[in-house]
Amino acid sequence: MKLLPIERRTGLTRDEFIENYLKPQKPVVFTDLSKDWPAMKKWTFDYMKQQYGHLDVPVIGPDYHKPGPNYMKSQDTMKFGDYLDLIQKGPTDKRIFLWNIFDHARELVNDVATPTISDNWLDKYPFMFFGGAGAVTNLHYDIDCSNVFHTHFWTRKHIILLDQEQSDFLYQHPYTVQSHVDLQNPDYERFPALRKATGHETILYHGETLFIPAMWWHYIVYMDGGFSISLRSSNGLKAQAKGAWNIARHFAIDKGMNKLMGPKWKSWKIEQAEKRASKAMAKVGVEEMEHV
Repeated sequence: MKLLPIERRTGLTRDEFIENYLKPQKPVVFTDLSKDWPAMKKWTFDYMKQQYGHLDVPVIGPDYHKPGPNYMKSQDTMKFGDYLDLIQKGPTDKRIFLWNIFDHARELVNDVATPTISDNWLDKYPFMFFGGAGAVTNLHYDIDCSNVFHTHFWTRKHIILLDQEQSDFLYQHPYTVQSHVDLQNPDYERFPALRKATGHETILYHGETLFIPAMWWHYIVYMDGGFSISLRSSNGLKAQAKGAWNIARHFAIDKGMNKLMGPKWKSWKIEQAEKRASKAMAKVGVEEMEHV
């Protein structure tokens, strides 16, 4: 697998962003998009613990996608303050995912500002994500097919992106927007098609924002315990329709078949993903031979 560095820009204007990144759907790291947000100085670990440490939060681990009754459900709950202490102490695979702190602390919205770099913002308020050092967000693309502006706080994240043209090489599970390959340590014997994929990578630091174009795959590793916020914008009616279909097939087909078949359903998805990748490799092989 080939990984290219994601371009980093300071002082990027609205016109430049729209023409060079938004329209062509090309990722970029803004080093200063959030520099004037009060959150950049205010949202420390201590502040979050003092103000919101009493909240009960759902926590997930590497078994989040395990088939069965708890498929894609949180199995643990803990106090937010205790969780923040946990991720500051050292490595842990525990994450807070798809729990919206703004439902419980609406005033935090006042500490961020909707950027003027783009239009068509979707959310009334954004989502935050929390993880400990070593925690991994599995390879996936966002189910609603929106553009994502992902800003990190205080620590570091390693992020790998791949566009939709790479999908056939990524062992995507059917009826989902997921793949369970490990991009940190690719197993090329088990997943040989990964060798044909080309992606982009960056390390995101405090106050930096990664523009993730709609439907781009992303694989995220918390290098240190930390947290991030995502703002989202629409990529047009076609993308919204695709997002609606993704959501429908996930809840009606994937979750439904998981309830009926459990591990057998996951085994079938893995088998289909491997068949698709094998076909993609064979096609590439034929094309390469034709150019010899």
